[in-house]
Formats: sequence, C-alpha cells, structure tokens
Amino acid sequence: MENVYEIYALRYATMSPRTPHMNYLSPDPHETTASDLDYFVWLIRGGGRDILVDTGFNAEEAGLRARKLALNPVDALARFGVKAETIRDVVVTHMHYDHAGNLDLFPNARFHLQDREMSYATGRCMCFGSLRHPFSVEHVTLMVRHVYSERVTFHSGDGQIAPGVTVHRVGGHSDGLQVVRVETARGPVVLASDAAHFYGNLHRRSPFPIVYNIGDMCRGWEIVEHLAGHPDRIIPGHDPLVAELYPRASDQTDAFALHRAPSRSFAK
Repeated sequence: MENVYEIYALRYATMSPRTPHMNYLSPDPHETTASDLDYFVWLIRGGGRDILVDTGFNAEEAGLRARKLALNPVDALARFGVKAETIRDVVVTHMHYDHAGNLDLFPNARFHLQDREMSYATGRCMCFGSLRHPFSVEHVTLMVRHVYSERVTFHSGDGQIAPGVTVHRVGGHSDGLQVVRVETARGPVVLASDAAHFYGNLHRRSPFPIVYNIGDMCRGWEIVEHLAGHPDRIIPGHDPLVAELYPRASDQTDAFALHRAPSRSFAK
C-alpha cells in the first residue's frame, strides 16, 4: 500500500477539574462530574518525512490560563526523537491558543492554514471578547509575520499536505477549523482536532461550549465521519480516552500510536 503513515498523539498538558457544562453545550442533567481535558499535538510520519499537526502552548500561556503543562510540545517531540528544526510542514488546525503557540520554535517549517481562519482571527469578530478569548494576539501576530516571510500556505476548503495527507475545513468551533485525514495501514484516520473535543461531543451530537457557528459544528461531525469511514478512525482533540484506547509508543514521553487499532470499538 502506497502513502501509508504512522500517527502519534503527544500529550503535553491537562486541565482539571471540569464540570459537565464545560464540556457540553447541553449536558446531561443527571451528570455531576466531567472528564478532564487533555492537550495533544500530533506527529505524522511516513515517506521519509515528519508532519506536525498543531504546536500547543508554552509555560507562559499555561500560567495565564491556569493549565497544567507537563512539558513544552517541542520538548515532547525531542523526547520522541524529533528535533523542531527538522520539521518542514506544520498543519495548524485553527489558531486558538492551545493549537498555535510556539510558532517561533519551528524555524524551518511551512505552516498550513485555512484562509478563513486567518480572516477570522484578524477580522471584526475579534472585537468581541467572548470570540477573542481563545486566541492569543501574540500567536496571531506571529502568524502574520510568517505570512510576510512567505512561510504560510493557505488552503480554501480541501487541500493536500502530502500524498495521503489532506486537510478539510469544517468550521464550527472556529471559522477556519480544519481536520486532517491521514492514510494508515488500518485505513484513513481523521485527526478531528476541535471538531470534537471529546468522543462524547460527536457521539451525543452535543457541541463543545466554545463555538463560533453551531450549524457548521454539527455539519462538521458528518464531514469527519464521512472522511474516516468508520467511528474507530476518528481521533478527538482533547479526550483522555485517547491515552487509554491506543498503545503507548514511548517510554520517554506520553505518546500514543493512532495508526494502531484501539483497544475497544465504538462501532454499533
């Protein structure tokens, strides 16, 4: 099989405790506890190249937002044997603080971003605090600098990063949110990022409360399911279940092999 990749989820931070209203726009009224929030970046390996999906946040941002940072994602990559300067392609699924930090630590990378995300992050919606809050002006400004340095490739809807690695705009959580479809030995795996923070957002059809367009978010679930072709090939952006379902891939850092089959299935 040509163009088959390995995918690794690298966990670098957590947030707890949480309440059901923090995870679901319309939570089950019988629930009194809620899952923690884990933070990941994703490494795609194959064809002699490493592709990074998202860049996480640093200690300063963790302090500002009361997140528990285990280590900087760059250090997590280093423990996994990947130096930041060797990364040539970085897919930024969207520009919220936990997905678009550390942009200055990948000196040789080209950043892949949706047109609509840059327009959203620099446009009139940022005049409203509730929409602006998940963004960092420093991250957005640095991405603008990368645009002026000709280091950003913009995509409009669907795009290809490499043979067998494609991006697809779904919007919803952020206007230019994109997901990544990767060909693996077990079939196409979709890194859903924040199209579904948790498996529950997708399976219950219940949005995560931070949302720009609920209609796009709901339609995004259908797009993700179509792209993956099987519920076990969808990877949510922040669910601690990922670390339980997928085999550990390193003794040095929290890395999990997503190209392997999960320990249990969501198929009905």
